Amino acid sequence: MSPDKKSEEFYKKLRTQLHETASWPSEYLYKFIVPTDAKKINQIEDLFNNLGAVIKTKESGKGTYTSISVNLQMKDPDAVIDKYKEVADKVEGVISL
Repeated sequence: MSPDKKSEEFYKKLRTQLHETASWPSEYLYKFIVPTDAKKINQIEDLFNNLGAVIKTKESGKGTYTSISVNLQMKDPDAVIDKYKEVADKVEGVISL
């Protein structure tokens, strides 16, 4: 299966789960992992700036990676998925959890 096909299947499944498990609008917790690099961390933070997000970062034990948690009020599952796609498109090497 191609990476794009896998991504679309993942987002389709996520959309269904979000519809079934929450009433919208709702708070959503994004989690990302990036190599520890101030530029990459700032890129993610900038994508959520001015949206009322609460952002927390934590470096791994060896300092190689940084986890970023973003808590944000979202209007619907499509808005959640659009933000995941935006982060994936703009931040190289990001892992979305």
